[in-house]
Amino acid sequence: MFIYGAALAALALAAEALETGNALGGVPTSLFVLGVALLFAALGIWLGMELVPRPAPTPFVRNAPAVKALGISPRECAVLNLLADGASNKAIARQLAISPNTVKTHVARLFEKLNARSRTQLVRNARELRVLP
Repeated sequence: MFIYGAALAALALAAEALETGNALGGVPTSLFVLGVALLFAALGIWLGMELVPRPAPTPFVRNAPAVKALGISPRECAVLNLLADGASNKAIARQLAISPNTVKTHVARLFEKLNARSRTQLVRNARELRVLP
């Protein structure tokens, strides 16, 4: 609450400074009005961003029917998740405790199942089908 009070006080001081400049003839009335409008518009935007509750992000739910229809195994899902994170075949093999050749086999099968020609296309197709977040 202190921040909101401080922001309002700062805006009130700025408006007072503009008003004083206007009264002394140094600031034209149109610029005074524009300055006050911009100050309070900025306050409104800031308060709106701070006070309006944001909806909680929905957790990702894998499209199980698509996974089943495509015949993607749980291990292939794990490989796909790591591919989406940008991991290399060697890194995937280390993390899943399998050989790099097994990773290559899983990736090749995923290319077939998701009708992709590159890793980027593979991840994009998986996301479109909600197989990946």
